[in-house]
Amino acid sequence: MQLDVLYADENFVAINKPSGLLVHRTQLDSQATEFALQLLRDQIGRPVSPCHRLDRPTSGVLLFSLNAEALRNAQSEFEARRVDKTYHAIVRGWPDDAGLIDYDLQLEDKPSVIQNAQTEYRCLERFEYPQPIGQFAAARFALVELKPLTGRKHQLRRHMAHLRHPILGDTRHGDGKQNQYIRTHFDCHRLLLHASALRIHPAGMAQPVQIEAPAEHSFSSVLERLRGTGTSNVQH
Repeated sequence: MQLDVLYADENFVAINKPSGLLVHRTQLDSQATEFALQLLRDQIGRPVSPCHRLDRPTSGVLLFSLNAEALRNAQSEFEARRVDKTYHAIVRGWPDDAGLIDYDLQLEDKPSVIQNAQTEYRCLERFEYPQPIGQFAAARFALVELKPLTGRKHQLRRHMAHLRHPILGDTRHGDGKQNQYIRTHFDCHRLLLHASALRIHPAGMAQPVQIEAPAEHSFSSVLERLRGTGTSNVQH
């Protein structure tokens, strides 16, 4: 697999991680044979270290460092919440035009630990697809922009589920009927969450860098079909 390199300098390299690719080896999936870290290392011929994480089913901007100092500088920015991250997702239903989700989350592997979590969202487009689903005569979906202000595990997926607008394709926090619907009608077998942009200014970098990742075909094809076949309501 050849990775799509979005940005590279003497300290950092960023890729557009495909959905379904693990960042690195993990005990969570001992059967996996390809990992972003090893693929990128082999592709550019240099050791790399991930500066942050993306869930396996999430596609988009993934930043790596090329040396220990760059890694420390980038991680400092992430820990201080000075990195601007933008995601796009296709969700069930029609959310409000915009809002702030301020909803604490339990650690998934230690429920006694509660972490504050905040996400800004904006509804960009709404769609009504002319196919019945459950008790409804038509299916409603929306394209949303998400900006996590904190970095909790599965934060965006859990926050959208909390709003009762789960991200399509989320097999853990989503809606099983909706997920089956998009598999059947859209031939889509992935989580429709994409890390579309990242803006960071680590120490040693003269100017902040804005890295943007185009959506994969598996994401954009669903969106194009909704725009072409469904009734679209564009937000401004």
